Amino acid sequence: MRKISACILALVLLASVVPLAITPAGAETLWLPWETGNDKVPKEELANAICSYMLGESTISLEDLRDAAFVFAYWTPETTDDFTLRIFGNANEDDTIDIRDLIYLKEVMSGKKPETNLADANYDGELNRLDVEQVKLIILGREKELTIVDSAERTVTIPKPVGKIVSFANYNCEVLRSLNAKDKIVGVDEFTKCMKRFFPEISKLPSVGTVENPDIEAILSLEPDIALTFGTYEMPYIEEKLEGTGIEVVSFYFYDPKFLTEEITKLGYIIDRRDEAREFISFYEGVIDSIKSRTEGIPDDKKPKVYYECFWQDYMTGNKYATDNWIIETAGGINIAADVAENSMSIGYPTVNPEWIIKQNPDIIIKRSSSPPYGSTGYEFDDDSGAKALREEIMNRPGFEAINAVKEGKVYIEDTSLCGFLSVAYRAKVFHPDLFEDLDPQEIHQEYLNRFQRLDYDLNEHGVFWYPPLED
Repeated sequence: MRKISACILALVLLASVVPLAITPAGAETLWLPWETGNDKVPKEELANAICSYMLGESTISLEDLRDAAFVFAYWTPETTDDFTLRIFGNANEDDTIDIRDLIYLKEVMSGKKPETNLADANYDGELNRLDVEQVKLIILGREKELTIVDSAERTVTIPKPVGKIVSFANYNCEVLRSLNAKDKIVGVDEFTKCMKRFFPEISKLPSVGTVENPDIEAILSLEPDIALTFGTYEMPYIEEKLEGTGIEVVSFYFYDPKFLTEEITKLGYIIDRRDEAREFISFYEGVIDSIKSRTEGIPDDKKPKVYYECFWQDYMTGNKYATDNWIIETAGGINIAADVAENSMSIGYPTVNPEWIIKQNPDIIIKRSSSPPYGSTGYEFDDDSGAKALREEIMNRPGFEAINAVKEGKVYIEDTSLCGFLSVAYRAKVFHPDLFEDLDPQEIHQEYLNRFQRLDYDLNEHGVFWYPPLED
């Protein structure tokens, strides 16, 4: 019913009269496909034509219902509604900003629909014609500013276009490179500068300090438009010192695959890389979906019990609120610490004692490791001796010889650079080797590096990401 209603409203909005042509101002006539024998009208041309008409910059003439239906169907992409894209202007609160938001906004203003939290497109506290114009500009990619809700639950208005960025997390740089926007980065944190092989160019950029100790003078000298932080919490020591400078602080949480699609989509809008964002999302969601389609039907008694341990502290694990819980479950495992209550300052990451682990008797143990300066795995290392020593330390912990994972040699070291979807692939292969006999995590990893990171890095020759290495 919702779709039919939207279609009718769209047809009323779009259908004018006379010839079968859409004519943007200052452009040649754009004919619909059946008039020229073409398979389709390029989406960008059609989008510009429709929105230019809506902005009053051109005329649009449609002869009959067929033409209007074609325009609406072509311009209105499918949406999964798996998340709400938290950008003001997303009036119907789905996962994109498109013509449906214009329709919804007009219905709100006429009293036919309830106002939503994101309907106030220009974020001025009022709903009026200016919000309609802002939505049109966002659809066209011509907005002068964009107001979003970031991962720290802060409402941030960002001037557009965004030209220069400083980053306080390596994950931010990795995603920016995936969206072919590394040239926008002008300064990075100290940890990113240590990753010289993974970031051969980015690591040479000026330092802006660390999240805990930002170099405000260096940030100001670089004159960035935005400073990207990391995580789901506010960073007042950065925000307060940059207040009034014109540099907007925006937080993203790219590490958690549960929110990655929304975060990538949002960033695509901010930095004008929407197509690149869609391409990357299609790739990693394809990996996740292909694995979930197999693991979702596995009964619990066929799933391995998994103990996961953080890299920064022994015996610190993740409960059901932790990112790794989702990764374990998606890969077809059971997190033995899912229901353990937090007893530390880190939400989702309780500390357990060795006796508890022994009693739980996990089938698989995964210890996270990290790149320098905190560890000896990842893109910066070819020698796996550090991972081997860490594995032996875990297997030789007092009492651990009674654990099934140790008895069976199923103790693994995983580098933190295996971001969500890559971690799912590696773990699925280990959790269910027979079910995923045809899955090659390293092949997926290599495609990611070649296609999205645009990095000359051969995984057959370099890196320590999973130890012991997966068998061919």
